[in-house]
Amino acid sequence: MNLDNLTSIDQLAEFLSGTQAVAFSVLSSPVARYEWVQKTLVRFRYLTLSRADQGVVIRALMKVSGYSRQQITRLIAQYRTTGTIRRRQRTVAGFIPKYTPADIRLLAAMDERHDTPSGPAVKKLCERAWRLFGQGEYERLAQVSVAHLYNLRKSLPYTRLRCHFEKTRPRQIPIGERRKPAPDGRPGYLRIDTVHQGDYDGKKGVYHVNAVDEVTQFEVVCTVEKISESYLIPVLEQLLGTFPFTIHGFHSDNGSEYINKRVAELLEKLLITFTKSRSRHSNDNALAESKNGSVVRKVFGYSHIPSRFAQRINLFNQEVLNPYVNYHRPCFFPEATTDAKGRTRKRYRYGAMMTPYDKLKSLPGAETYLKPTLSFAILDEVAYAISDNQAADRLQKARQKLFHTIREQDLKSG
Repeated sequence: MNLDNLTSIDQLAEFLSGTQAVAFSVLSSPVARYEWVQKTLVRFRYLTLSRADQGVVIRALMKVSGYSRQQITRLIAQYRTTGTIRRRQRTVAGFIPKYTPADIRLLAAMDERHDTPSGPAVKKLCERAWRLFGQGEYERLAQVSVAHLYNLRKSLPYTRLRCHFEKTRPRQIPIGERRKPAPDGRPGYLRIDTVHQGDYDGKKGVYHVNAVDEVTQFEVVCTVEKISESYLIPVLEQLLGTFPFTIHGFHSDNGSEYINKRVAELLEKLLITFTKSRSRHSNDNALAESKNGSVVRKVFGYSHIPSRFAQRINLFNQEVLNPYVNYHRPCFFPEATTDAKGRTRKRYRYGAMMTPYDKLKSLPGAETYLKPTLSFAILDEVAYAISDNQAADRLQKARQKLFHTIREQDLKSG
């Protein structure tokens, strides 16, 4: 028997119990299902049935149509009100993405030019681009949460545009006073470390000397051909003269390039206290070592660079890298709290993120720390002459030109 031949509630009940052999198929088209439901309700005069019989009809409709009881109940309510059952087609567009492909391209470009800094640093750069430098295209990215920024970095449009890179390592040796510097919130206490640019066929690469102020994170990178005294002393003099404030302390690890009489004499002549890392205190020079990874290695990588290019790289550092790092690259600054047991905890709040230059200006009595020939009016001209993104673009172009020159000359000589 065909389903359409069932005319009584008893036959419908037998169909549901399986005692009545009935040929039927589940309708595939939503429109056909709605029509069949309406036709069935009319055929059995549903509105005139008792409650028990209505239940039998509902179960039959559920079995044949595949709809849930709630959906059948809604269709019956529509039939009761209007006398017909019509499908209301609703096309849902889904969630409209807040961050467009253009925003993701801006984010990828921002990461490219700034060498993929941390999420909070990118957010800060977007805020500065929008608010400080008036670049309206960064308005949406300036309001993105840090967590969602990492989601955007994992998105398909982003990964099609970019891939990214890696990290750093330290070292030790003895002379100087073994203690941790205590700057007490004053700039001028440097942490210094050396980064070697690899060996190749027994030939040494260049060495980067990286000095970071503990309080402001003001950073100066210099590059030398060798770390012998005759090469290192002139570069140290240049490095100490680059900082805009007076230097009071110089802290290194136990590398012999710093722990020697020539360096000690230079620092003594400049009235700078010389300290070195303590044994079993691996964090004593952690600030400089972390900057090796987040700045030096990101810019120069790990590959071998022949030592004869040291002067050219040092010029790039002076003209492009150091101004970018100090005036246009935001950093986290820790807020330290000491509990009842004397343990110090550091928290890195987003609100405390700023560039090293902004940190220097924010210090109480900041003018008094500057060298006599400098003022913030002079330094502001350097800091705000170009935007963060323009500084990053200049860094990327200068770096590409530098590496292209190194590659070409290396191939000619090789």
